[in-house]
Amino acid sequence: MEIIIRNTGDTPIYEQITRQVKGLILRGELKEGEALPSMRLLARDLRISVITTKRAYEELEREGFITTVPGKGCFVAPRNLELVREDALRRVEEHLSAAVEVAQTASISLEELKETLTILYGEDSL
Repeated sequence: MEIIIRNTGDTPIYEQITRQVKGLILRGELKEGEALPSMRLLARDLRISVITTKRAYEELEREGFITTVPGKGCFVAPRNLELVREDALRRVEEHLSAAVEVAQTASISLEELKETLTILYGEDSL
């Protein structure tokens, strides 16, 4: 499992880890039941605090992406298609909110925005 941490920017390290592990799971690069590195091993490999990796793993577990088996470690949780869809929808909403803000700032109408989305989505109508 390869995770790249950037110390520049506003995104906290635990959130960078969380996002990247989610991406690996959603893309199927980490399979259901696959073991994740221990918190200590990941912290050592990334040269960060164990507290940071613990926070990332807790977030992943809270969101249903991983499960923890006491004494054995953390594993990719069984894929819940509704969970995957909900996460994707949340990310789409974040991007669309940013697009709406830019459109409103530039006085782009809702119809123009819909037309652009329709073209980008590749369908004749929404």
